[in-house]
Amino acid sequence: MKPLIGIMMRCEETAEKTSIQYAMEFVRTTVIKAQGEPFFLTPPQNLDYYKTKYADYIPLTAEEKETINFWLDSINGLLIPGGTKFTDYDRYILEQAVKKEIPTLAVCLGMQLMSCFKEEVKLYDVPSTDIHNAGLTKKYAHKVKLDKTSKLYEIIGEEEIWVNSFHKKCAFENEIYKTVASSEDGVIEALEYPGEFFHIGVQWHPEKIYDDDIYAQRLIDAFMKESAQRTTKLSQLRNKKEQELHH
Repeated sequence: MKPLIGIMMRCEETAEKTSIQYAMEFVRTTVIKAQGEPFFLTPPQNLDYYKTKYADYIPLTAEEKETINFWLDSINGLLIPGGTKFTDYDRYILEQAVKKEIPTLAVCLGMQLMSCFKEEVKLYDVPSTDIHNAGLTKKYAHKVKLDKTSKLYEIIGEEEIWVNSFHKKCAFENEIYKTVASSEDGVIEALEYPGEFFHIGVQWHPEKIYDDDIYAQRLIDAFMKESAQRTTKLSQLRNKKEQELHH
């Protein structure tokens, strides 16, 4: 059975000023190409996530948290994609993903969310260079250097690689997450949560270049492998509970 990959949807506004929840098509299709089953996660709150200011978001209720945890207990891996803003809903999902040790791959804004884990929300403007905002149509923008002691390095197998880039903000150091990759101008390019389970965030977009970039393939395939192993673990746990009920 293919791993069920929860993909967090993002909020945006159309040209007609209509708020929408969306997912990039290349995110969905990359999950399928990598032998996963996409499952879209959307906020359970009756709230306009795009037009509401961050300070005005309503806290999640106990019932809404229960709904979110039901989803998280059903998926095998979590993909947190890029976007324009995140909320306490995103922060709660990340917190629970850590608690439940769900294999997690976060991209762009998703990695920036990790840098705000149990911290105030503070992101910085990228340095005065256009290499970080090269657009989604440009395959490569700049190099990143990987920490040779990191899980990311074990997966990638190279100390320095070229990456694509499309962001205007950058993350900051976090005492919980370890910085495991940086660009030449000092921008944080990857974060890892300490521990055995897969929990990595990258500032670039491996899901966009999965078809023909070996390092993007290695990263996403490693995420899928971890998610597939969680599929087996969850199946074993359910079987054990069913057996206990029958005795």
